[in-house]
Amino acid sequence: MSELSKLPNIGKSIEEQLNIIGIATYDQLKEIGSKQAWLRIRGIDDSACINRLCALEGAIQGIRWHNLSEDTRHDLKEFYNKFK
Repeated sequence: MSELSKLPNIGKSIEEQLNIIGIATYDQLKEIGSKQAWLRIRGIDDSACINRLCALEGAIQGIRWHNLSEDTRHDLKEFYNKFK
């Protein structure tokens, strides 16, 4: 198990995608941010959905994505809708 898969919301497939886009550590994920990481993932997987974006943000915050604040979820949804 690598560092990323120890984070909340990060399973094997998301970890693999993060590795493909050049993110291998929590610090790298935090530095790039959930939105940019999601955009890069979407570049290799056009099925990347809002749940994946929320999962990435939850991983950065150290919480399950279901527990993101309403403001954060609203912000992420607005961002996601720009790319639908």
